[in-house]
Amino acid sequence: MNRIAIPTAAQTPAATLPLLAAVQKQLGVVPNLMKLVGNSPAALEGYLSLNGALSKGSIGIKTSERIALAISEINACSYCLSAHSYLAKNFAKLDDAEIEENRNGKSSDPKANAAVLFAASVANKRGHVADAEVQAVKAAGFSDAEVVEIVLHVALTTLTNYVNEVALTEIDFPLVEHKVSAANGR
Repeated sequence: MNRIAIPTAAQTPAATLPLLAAVQKQLGVVPNLMKLVGNSPAALEGYLSLNGALSKGSIGIKTSERIALAISEINACSYCLSAHSYLAKNFAKLDDAEIEENRNGKSSDPKANAAVLFAASVANKRGHVADAEVQAVKAAGFSDAEVVEIVLHVALTTLTNYVNEVALTEIDFPLVEHKVSAANGR
């Protein structure tokens, strides 16, 4: 059960309604995360604005979903693993083997592997990465702008991971449990 209520349509703040309508139009559904964050129109607008801006970036949907999977596993967020596994498969067109690699902080694609390894290091080290790590991701072909995008994808995923873990958001995607949960029956 959610620790923070998902408002019914009648309880949803008026300023949130057009934001949720845009999500509905884009995804064909309004995930529980969006409804929950919609308790605060400002929070939902902030999330959607950053997500929308990053979708216009140059690293692409495949790499952004790879990063989201790696970070969601690091942060042990089953909601985001479930959502991003679904998005990775159905929107980014990643196969099951690649999704599993991504959850392990890797990719079978050499360039994407550099991005995912770097993103995982950013998350694990809370941004305190070594010069060599920045140079490695750049040597793999990522520009300064793309390195910044990778860091912001880490931050955006961490944001949703934390919201979902605080709220215990009910998962409304096919369930994918984080590895700690699956191993320990959590």
